[in-house]
Parts: sequence; C-alpha cells; structure tokens
Amino acid sequence: MSTVALGFVPEPLTVPVANILPSRRLSSGVTATRKFRQIRSSIEEVGMIEPLSVMPADSTSGQHVLLDGHLRLTVLQDLRFETAACLVATDDESYTFNNRVNRLSTIQEHHMIRRAVERGVSPERLAKALAVDVTQILKRLTLLNGICAEAADLLKDRQFSPELVRALRKMKPTRQVECVELMTAANNLSVPYAEALLVATPASRLVDGKKPRKLTGVGPEQMAKMEREMSNLQGQYKLVEQTYGQDVLNLVLAKGYLARLIENESVQQYLKAQQPDLLVELQAIVDTVALDQPALEASS
Repeated sequence: MSTVALGFVPEPLTVPVANILPSRRLSSGVTATRKFRQIRSSIEEVGMIEPLSVMPADSTSGQHVLLDGHLRLTVLQDLRFETAACLVATDDESYTFNNRVNRLSTIQEHHMIRRAVERGVSPERLAKALAVDVTQILKRLTLLNGICAEAADLLKDRQFSPELVRALRKMKPTRQVECVELMTAANNLSVPYAEALLVATPASRLVDGKKPRKLTGVGPEQMAKMEREMSNLQGQYKLVEQTYGQDVLNLVLAKGYLARLIENESVQQYLKAQQPDLLVELQAIVDTVALDQPALEASS
C-alpha cells in the first residue's frame, strides 16, 4: 500500500529569527498596509499562531531559507522577537504556500470566533488582535442568528459580507433558501442583490409580514412587476435545475450524431452545395465542447 510523503516535519522547530533568510524582498510600503497592521496586532495580542515555513538548515551556515511567512517574519523582527516557530519543509519547493491554501469562508470565520468567545476570549480582545472594530467581531459572532440551517449550509463554503444576512433574516426560512439558491446560482452574493430580493419578496413570506422600504425610484407598479418576474424566475430556475443533466446529455448525444454525419463526405458536399448556412450551424453545434464533461459526469 503506497503512502503519501509529508511536506513538512510534523513538529515545529524553534529557530532564531536571525537565522531565517527571506527568499524575496517585500515592497517598501508593506508596513503601512492594513494586512501588516492586522498581523502585528495579532502577534502582539495572542502571539504567532501559524508557524513560518522554512527550508532545512544549511549545513555550513545553519541558516534557514524562508518559504512562506515574509510578513510575519518582518513583524517578528519589528517586535524584536528572538525566536520563531517554524515548519521545516521536506522538499525543495519554493512557491508561496499561501497560494495552496483555501481561505476561510465567512461561516467558518463565524464558527472560529464563536469558539474563541466560548473559551473565554472577549470580543474586544479579538478585535484588537485582528485590528478591526469590535462591531465587526460582533456581527460575525451573531452571523447565523435568524438564518435557517438549509440556507447556512448553502453558504458554508462562500465568502460574503456579514451585511448580507441582515436582508435574509427578514425572510421566512423557505424564502431564505430560495434567495440563497438564486444568489449562488448567479454567483452574486452582494448586499445590493440580497436587498433587491428582499424588496421583491411578498409580505406573506417575510418574518414580520411587512413589506420592506421600497427601492429609490421604483414605483408600486414596478414593484409588483418585479415580484411577478422574480416568482417566474424561481419557477424557471427549479425547472432548469431538474432537467439540466438530461438536457445536456441529449445535446452531447446529438452532437456526436451530427459529428459523424458531417464527417460523411457525401453529406458534407451536398450541404455545401445546397444548404451552406445549415452546414455552418451544424458545425457550430459540433464544435461545442464546454458542456461535454459536465454532462458525461452527470450521467455516470
């Protein structure tokens, strides 16, 4: 049975900061950036959480080349730390490891903040560590209040503004799920889009049964039309969602048939002479490859 080689030595190594050599030069204004200030505040308040990534020590000089964590190293130097926890790489890959990391989703951040508060860390201390206003921590702490489990599950891997849930909270659970499905299908998790969906929601599907404030410049007739169109859009979305796999599979089968048909020299010559426009359209269908893979995967 094959085994997967570890990319790092499992246990962090304490290395003198003076023995860590950066592998690239940071820009001159990096210390004035918000990210640098956040890292500095976090290390000052709770220490360094994520170890640096370094190469094994040079046999002659004993120095380690830094692979990832240049901002953290600069902060440590600025704060006059003498040592740093480091993960020693077992290969010679020198890419930036942050490029290989999946960033936390907004809901994952919410769960981490809740766990920290449950373990006794105050919101004020978290805000200081992250160099943000305490109101931002409180918004993330109460992010899922009033949000149904199904809608939260749809958003669990997404990044979005905490302000987005303010609109969702005013909707009943079934409406929350519908709106989140529309937003994720459109890949648009913006606050204005959520507010537009809220305004287009019938009063019977709102928590308090009251229509929200109208959008500026939108009259009652336009609002009624928006509600009808939104209802139609949701129905069409559900219909397409149910039949998409079969429709694309049919397209792939039709494409395969047309490809074989056009490959027939006699058919091709006839179409060129009698129906050149039709041949162009058929060739365009044959050249469509973007839908092949999803359809095949859906049918397997």
